[in-house]
Order: sequence, then structure tokens, then C-alpha cells
Amino acid sequence: MTALTCRPIGHLETPWATTSECPRNGRQPDPPPLCRAVLAPEFRPGLTSLEGFSHLILLYWLDREPGTFDELVFTPRFDDQPRGVFATRTPRRPNPIGLSVVKLLGIDDGVLSVQYLDCVNGTPLLDIKPYLPRTDSEPRATVGWLAQTRSLHATEQER
Repeated sequence: MTALTCRPIGHLETPWATTSECPRNGRQPDPPPLCRAVLAPEFRPGLTSLEGFSHLILLYWLDREPGTFDELVFTPRFDDQPRGVFATRTPRRPNPIGLSVVKLLGIDDGVLSVQYLDCVNGTPLLDIKPYLPRTDSEPRATVGWLAQTRSLHATEQER
């Protein structure tokens, strides 16, 4: 395989200093904290015409995760069955790439104010894409094994 090169376009600023402080997903803290995506000066012209989009997709490098992943099959903390790494959202992956759909609150001099991030402060930002509801949302999507796990947890919580 050909070697890949990836370079950050900026960094993310969040209230979380360690991975253990991060929410499991950006929708959990209520109210969601204000976070920032700070672009390096040479990439700021790429923000032209981004205003007006309500949501963005941010891709970032989970640089606080261990350098290697331990296993391709593991049992998630909230489940009792082994699952493949590609059937989960664990940050422990062959390539620790994170993805968040964030709400864009504003843009000021190369800094995006956003909500719904779930990464450590200082995380390297790899890319920004506008969220397109017709393309990025799939109302008929299914959630595989999570559907059973979520229904089991809902039943346990009701007891």
C-alpha cells in the first residue's frame, strides 16, 4: 500500500483536558458547551462561503489515544457481546479518526464557534465539510446490534 500523508488544518478547543472527561458523544452534555475550531492562517481562505450553513462535519485526529489499537474484536463497556471495531464508534481504531456533526454558531477571523464536539482540547483538526441534510441524513438507516442493546437498556432503566 502507498503511504498516506495527513496534516492538520488547525486544532479544536473544548472544555475537556482528558479523554476520560469527554462525553461519549457530543449530544450528551446539556446544555452543550461552546467549542471552537481554530484554523491555521494558511487554511482560512477555505472558509469562504461557509457562513449560512447551520451544521458542519468535523474530522479530527484522536491524538490522545494509544499509538496502536489492541484488538479488532472487543466487548464494549455497555454491552455483553464481542463486537468488531468497525461496528463501533470506539476511538481505539487502526486510524484514530474522529467525526462530529456540529452546530455552527459563528465564524470570526478563522475561528468557528460550534456545539456538539466530543474530543479533548487541542485535538488536531483534519477537515471541515458542510453538513447536507439531503446527502448526510438517511432516515431509514438501521443501527445493527445497537438496536437490541438499546432496547435492553431501556427495559432495564424502566424497572
